[in-house]
Amino acid sequence: MVLQVLKAHVEAIFAQASREYPDEACGVILGPAGLDRGEVLTPMVNSAHSPTFYEFESKELLALYRSVDDHDQEIVVIYHSHTETSAYPSRTDIAYASEPGAHYVLVSNRAEIAPKTEFRSFRIVDGVVTEENVEILDSF
Repeated sequence: MVLQVLKAHVEAIFAQASREYPDEACGVILGPAGLDRGEVLTPMVNSAHSPTFYEFESKELLALYRSVDDHDQEIVVIYHSHTETSAYPSRTDIAYASEPGAHYVLVSNRAEIAPKTEFRSFRIVDGVVTEENVEILDSF
């Protein structure tokens, strides 16, 4: 399994994580239904405003699902940052993973690895975490 992601999206995710630090940043990347190709980066508000947990703001989430339905899109990537731990799904991340077709991307911007960063992708299905390779592209 390989996630192909645009370099511009990777850079935007890290920029968002930096802006929202020390809270976790979160969002999605949308794409045409059935293609598994993320084209539209959509940052979301972390309504938990927490350094250890993220939760999409409910009104934004409702609007997101309406837009996905209206435009024949799907959620290709669900991403969030870990501010003090590695970019690996926590027990909470695994428990709340509810999109079996999505790539779950985690980035880490913890101080001990600065200026280096971690960008990792996982499939999480029925509580089973499988890491996948990531290919960063300039364009599709």
